[in-house]
Amino acid sequence: MRTIARLGLATLCAFASAVVPAAAKDKVFLSMSYIGNDWQAEAANMVKAMAASKELRDKIDLEVQVAGPNAQRQIQQINAMVQAGAKAIVVYPISPTALNQVVKNACSKGVKIVAYDAEITEPCAYNVTIDQAEAGRRTAEWLVDKLGGKGNVVLITGVPGTSVDTARTAAAKEVFSKHPDIKIVGEAVGMWSQAVARTELSKLLATRGWKDIDGLWMQVGCYTANSMQIEAGATPAELKPCAGEGSNGGRVQMLKEGTEVEGADGTYKPMGAPRISYASPPYSGAYALKLASELIAGKDAPHHTTLPLPIVTNETVKLCETGSWEEMKAGCNVFKPSIVPNPGWFASIFSEQLPEVGLNAALVGQPEN
Repeated sequence: MRTIARLGLATLCAFASAVVPAAAKDKVFLSMSYIGNDWQAEAANMVKAMAASKELRDKIDLEVQVAGPNAQRQIQQINAMVQAGAKAIVVYPISPTALNQVVKNACSKGVKIVAYDAEITEPCAYNVTIDQAEAGRRTAEWLVDKLGGKGNVVLITGVPGTSVDTARTAAAKEVFSKHPDIKIVGEAVGMWSQAVARTELSKLLATRGWKDIDGLWMQVGCYTANSMQIEAGATPAELKPCAGEGSNGGRVQMLKEGTEVEGADGTYKPMGAPRISYASPPYSGAYALKLASELIAGKDAPHHTTLPLPIVTNETVKLCETGSWEEMKAGCNVFKPSIVPNPGWFASIFSEQLPEVGLNAALVGQPEN
């Protein structure tokens, strides 16, 4: 009888263990605004990869929503996220100030708000960014130096209203204003898109040819600008210096002309294009999600995290042979076209603090572990 009792108790304990529910995951939302460019798609991939990583997949239940370039819609979505039980919201804000009230309301209910790349000025929000003013300043200074302090310059800016575009453009113009022989002869909104940059450059070129332009400052579009010049009959040696984004296509073009690169073709090939290439790293969203998880767990963090500014020049561009995490750690910063077929894709994807995300995260949203 005693043996039967023991067996019954063991069975009961086993059953109880089997029916204990798994710990509930924390509901986290990704609120995206403008998505019409390669950077936003890549950043979203890296957020999804982080959510699927070994570290977070049992902790985070991630849901993605897109508001578009509409602050009021993003406000409505954030309100709905709070009502749906969000523990944290990772957000690319369309405006640094328009979301302040809804963010303050979310914070008052215990929801952690973490913005990436672009900033939110509400004090309770957390921000993960590069120094956008430094990006605008350093690239403009490079261009001034490359032109010897004089020449006609064209500017292609980003998404209007974002803190990113505002800070970069203001800093660049401040640099140019200190050099009276630098003339801004054309300016257009590029929306951080290679396709839009081509359209806007074409409009400017309709009234002013390449011969009247000495250099370009482009938040996105140097790859396209180089391609357009080659299509118009320029030789690689005749390419205008361009200060701009960290697209993989632009960095491949920066490699010394004649360099053998697997998959190179057309204008997606080495040509020694005179460039300084910077980037808001697309991993900033993944960093923000990891930070959000830590905040939910009660850990402390500064309200502003400034990520290193990736700067690559013709002297420092270095080809990745495989794109492994270890190779990127060793300093490579551009990928073969055979590995990354989209020239508009951004190459600054490595952070030693984020071993969970690498090349596959940026390409297809898959974590390293």
